[in-house]
Order: sequence, then structure tokens, then C-alpha cells
Amino acid sequence: MLTKSGEAESSALRRVAEAMLLAVRTAPKAKGVDNLAAAIAAGETKTALAAEMRRIAETEAGAAFFARDAANVDSSPYVVLIGTKSSPLGLNCCGYCGFADCAASAAAGAVCAFNTHDLGIAVGSAVSVAANHRADNRVMFSAGKAALNLKLLGEEVKVCFGIPLSASGKSPYYDRK
Repeated sequence: MLTKSGEAESSALRRVAEAMLLAVRTAPKAKGVDNLAAAIAAGETKTALAAEMRRIAETEAGAAFFARDAANVDSSPYVVLIGTKSSPLGLNCCGYCGFADCAASAAAGAVCAFNTHDLGIAVGSAVSVAANHRADNRVMFSAGKAALNLKLLGEEVKVCFGIPLSASGKSPYYDRK
């Protein structure tokens, strides 16, 4: 049997994406509360994600870079999506969200700072998995915003990042215009 590099790289990249989801799930979380959601976008879902990124580039002021990032999504077989729900943890004393307590934060629909903190740790854990496997990747706010618009991680997710993955001779995520 002979497995050519393209086939092996594609299979390995899928396994890396799956391992990234495992890293998200097992990342430390404030008070042990898991408000994270994660998924792998591929195929038609990834195509819809790139299309939404282009729509945002055309319709929202200052968002031209979304089109550049959409081209990166197009050239990537997989995009790992990681988001957080906003569910105040009931500490009632930090005020990091800008409100006096968790009840006021929840009433205003604010995003709990601990939820976004947990998201940051999870994103770092996920990209470290990609880096450890030498998979090219880039954290993209733009892909996350498009995923939110499409509700790919559900209605409850309020903040999201996308991480496209690539296995090529040169990373497509640098030297971008």
C-alpha cells in the first residue's frame, strides 16, 4: 500500500482539528463551569462561513479585511470554531463586565468577563495543539463573527473565534494583503 502525502496530510489535518476540540473541552474554566462551544466547519458549512465573511466585508464599514480572511478560509480544508455563551458565574464582586453585580450584567445581556477569559484559554490550548502538530493556523475574529451571524454554535454563543487550518508548503495566513 502507498499513501501519498496529500491524502496523509488531509487525514492528519482532520485529526488535528479533532484534537483541538478536545483541548477546548479540557481547558481550565472559571469555577469549573463550562460555557464553551466548539465545532469543525468543513465542506458546505465552511463555504457558507466564507460567503458570510464576504457579505460582512461588503456591508459593514471598516470590515474590508473580512474578504481577505474569507480567501484564507476558502483555501483551508477546516475551520475550528470556538465560542462562549454568556452566563455570569455568580461572583457578584468583580465588576469586570462593567456592571455592579451578575444580576445587573445578565439583565443587560452583557458578556461575563470570566466566560471570555475561559474562551481565551481555550483558544490558546487549541492553537497550541495545532502548533505541536505543525499545522498552519491563524486565529480569526472575522471567521468568528461570521459564525455568530450564522449561529453555527447556537443562539446562546455570544463571542466566537475561527481558526482555519492548512497543510501546505507555505502558510497561507502570512504575507496577506
